[in-house]
Amino acid sequence: MPDTAASFDARRDLRGIVASLHTPFTADDRLDEAGLVRLVDHVASAGCTGVLASAVAGEVGSLRPDERRVLLRVVGDACRGRLRVVAGVSAAEPEESLDLARMAVALGADMVLWQPPAGLAGPALQDALTRLGDVAPVMLQDLDWHGGGLALNTIVALADAVPGFQALKIETAPAGPKYTAVRDALGDRLHLSGGWAAMQMLDGLARGLDAFIPSGVLPAYCRIWRLWVEGERAAAQDLFERCMPILAFSNQDIGVSVAFWKRVRVASGIFASDRCRPPIQKLDAVQVAIADALVPRALDIEVM
Repeated sequence: MPDTAASFDARRDLRGIVASLHTPFTADDRLDEAGLVRLVDHVASAGCTGVLASAVAGEVGSLRPDERRVLLRVVGDACRGRLRVVAGVSAAEPEESLDLARMAVALGADMVLWQPPAGLAGPALQDALTRLGDVAPVMLQDLDWHGGGLALNTIVALADAVPGFQALKIETAPAGPKYTAVRDALGDRLHLSGGWAAMQMLDGLARGLDAFIPSGVLPAYCRIWRLWVEGERAAAQDLFERCMPILAFSNQDIGVSVAFWKRVRVASGIFASDRCRPPIQKLDAVQVAIADALVPRALDIEVM
């Protein structure tokens, strides 16, 4: 593992709120580099500790290889010296993920996020994770929209066998009991975070998570984290409850979430366009009406 990667420790360096970045596009469907820099500025001013780039919320499946490289370069340059960078390197084949990881590290990433391809298991899974861990510290994405995800014994075996496996991003249904099961099994050996399940932030805080990886209401999420750590649990809950109408709408579906938060970013002047790429669908008339009512509320919370 390179010296720069070896000096990174997820449980020390990636605590609090890590923003999962949306990818801004221009109205004519080009990567909006200026909008991406403004988004990183917003993330830093919100109080986040790092960013996740080139992942599901960033519509990574729609990005060409050259766009993925440009995105990571722009993010790495914009974050340098103020925010840690986790780069998504999931791909259909482990060899492609290895190439993406090498590129990401060269462009300034501190860690890579990897979701194993469907069907990869046993020794092949361990080998792929080991090879990635030789390039950079790895955050394993345990993503299962409707089920329990990776088996606990698999996670423990990988943690025992792969030194580069530093972090686990749990996005399962339900997530809370799995946070506790992994922590009970491995203690403090892995950095644990919640992503899509940041909607259950108070549950995760009560279970001792190291980080949450949401995309919106970032200043509020950062303040909730600080209040909780400082022992102001009632204030943390009050603020979280203010966010709930927004989260209940945006987190009903990943496509709705991306489309909604791009509208918020346009309203705040961060993005020039709310363009999304397929398979993200446009909000329909009913969703647009709800979103238009919620955007001002989101802006009020984000500028608090």
